[in-house]
Amino acid sequence: MSQLLHVNSSPRGGASQSLAIANAFVDAYRTRKPESKVDTLSLFEDSLPEFGTVAAGAKMAVFSGQEQTPEQADLWAQARAVFDRFAAADEYVFNIPMWNAGVPYVLKHWIDVVSQPGWAFGFDPAAGYSGLLTGKKALVVYSSGVYAQGVSAAFGVDFHSTFFLDWLRFVGITDVTEIRFDGNVMAADPAGLYAKALAEAEAAAAAF
Repeated sequence: MSQLLHVNSSPRGGASQSLAIANAFVDAYRTRKPESKVDTLSLFEDSLPEFGTVAAGAKMAVFSGQEQTPEQADLWAQARAVFDRFAAADEYVFNIPMWNAGVPYVLKHWIDVVSQPGWAFGFDPAAGYSGLLTGKKALVVYSSGVYAQGVSAAFGVDFHSTFFLDWLRFVGITDVTEIRFDGNVMAADPAGLYAKALAEAEAAAAAF
């Protein structure tokens, strides 16, 4: 039985079109694979451990072979629980609205919690980094209001899909399908663009 993790990085609930597109995929996925487990992580609603001074100290203690303080050990265990939930999935769907040319801050927070050496990636002084989450696949829904592929820099620059795709590859997830709902407030036919993205999401579920 496979497990799908849906990571929702929009705070807009029922008003979110990126979430609706991701949900179209999930609904089609459930129909095709009713035996599969679907786990939904809503980043603006579910709590994440802070990754500040204490967590950084915990991380460095692990790397240096020192004993963690009780506070550090507790926070490190919280981070590990978030990672384990991520790593338990075989397949992923992410919906990511563009915020200021990049990803929402809460998604970056989650990425910084789960992206730990020995967990999500390894490092070799000669060969460099290697992702440890291999053999998995992901569908990513990108949305933006003004930016669209091919526009001039006056209408925005895409750092959100480029950053996220690089991160997926960094942790070893290379089988990636992308759906774009770009420039949706600037489009001549936004309803048609939205319908196309929904149809792409439903069709993509057939490949999972």
